[in-house]
Amino acid sequence: MVNKKKKPAFKRWMSDSYARLGDSWRHPRGRHSKVRRREKGKVKMPFIGWGAKASERGLHPSGFREVMIYSPSDLKRMDPKTDAAKISATTGSRKKAEIVRIAGEMKIKVLNPGSKKGAGKA
Repeated sequence: MVNKKKKPAFKRWMSDSYARLGDSWRHPRGRHSKVRRREKGKVKMPFIGWGAKASERGLHPSGFREVMIYSPSDLKRMDPKTDAAKISATTGSRKKAEIVRIAGEMKIKVLNPGSKKGAGKA
């Protein structure tokens, strides 16, 4: 369905060596930086070529477009071939079970169907 290419994890240069540095990417600005000069064997630096195609952007890894569902009536506006349901976290368990049941009948993929009744209670 979708041909998303694998991208490297763009981690901040030297973040594994120093605890004070976070993992989030920062552009290396050092004068002699091997990463800034994109030398072979060094950390990959993000650039425009790593971007996804416009048709693939924002899709779930399964290739479906995520549609937020709050109630069973929201399933009517979905296309089973291209859309997948993502049930809101604020939706109760009774309504969630009904959404999963109706989605099964309509052959709509549910991304977070949840567990069996009472499994989440301690």
